[in-house]
Amino acid sequence: MAENNYILGMADLLVAPAPVKLVTLGLGSCIGLVVFDSYARVAGMAHIMLPDSRGRLGAEKIGKFADTAVPSLVEEMLKRGATRPHLKAKIAGGAQMFALPGAPVDFLTVGAKNVKETTMRLARLGIALVASDTGGNKGRTIEFSTSNWMLKVKTLGKGVREI
Repeated sequence: MAENNYILGMADLLVAPAPVKLVTLGLGSCIGLVVFDSYARVAGMAHIMLPDSRGRLGAEKIGKFADTAVPSLVEEMLKRGATRPHLKAKIAGGAQMFALPGAPVDFLTVGAKNVKETTMRLARLGIALVASDTGGNKGRTIEFSTSNWMLKVKTLGKGVREI
């Protein structure tokens, strides 16, 4: 059976049954989070832009913030038949894309804060983070396939790596 392909934009969140290929482009300081249950054959992805919502949720997409995206993705996975003990996660992104003289320190550490908040939220929910490709200063594109449960990370100027 052919994989269904989905391309997620910034702040998107999606859960789908296998066979599926989930892709998100342009991860700089953003986090590409994949949560999957290979037993239930379901996978989900979120393109997280910022560490926390700080009450800004109004018209914002739930996938935009780590503090809302992680629990929402896990909840949707459980609704689709996944079981918490079988859930695993992989992340990529969290780069420091710019060094701007005079910019506030908080502005320059968004990538590191995204990594920290995402991993902390996963740990709080008891979800094993089994692989990551984070940091640096290069953009990434990721592709997760349920054909092999691998996350393919394409890093600008560094090539492709499967985790």
